[in-house]
Amino acid sequence: MTEPNNARAQLPLGLASRGYSGVIHHLAAGDTGSVLSAVELESRLIELGFVEGARVEVLHEGIVGRDPIAVRVENVTIAVRRREAMAIIVV
Repeated sequence: MTEPNNARAQLPLGLASRGYSGVIHHLAAGDTGSVLSAVELESRLIELGFVEGARVEVLHEGIVGRDPIAVRVENVTIAVRRREAMAIIVV
């Protein structure tokens, strides 16, 4: 079975560049390199609004190492570290 032409590959938000926009597919907080445990990181991201189906857009990248990133989640702008954004899988 083939994918439709309009289907996009899943991508960790932490790899997205400025200007990227997509929809959150799921959270995968397993091995992100965060100082938080997977459960704590997932809970924190959900509290900030990173939930399945939410629209996201990368608005800005930090100067040093492109970290942190400013992300618009629906109508809220949030700064998040790239290593923690690796837990947010978008399409």
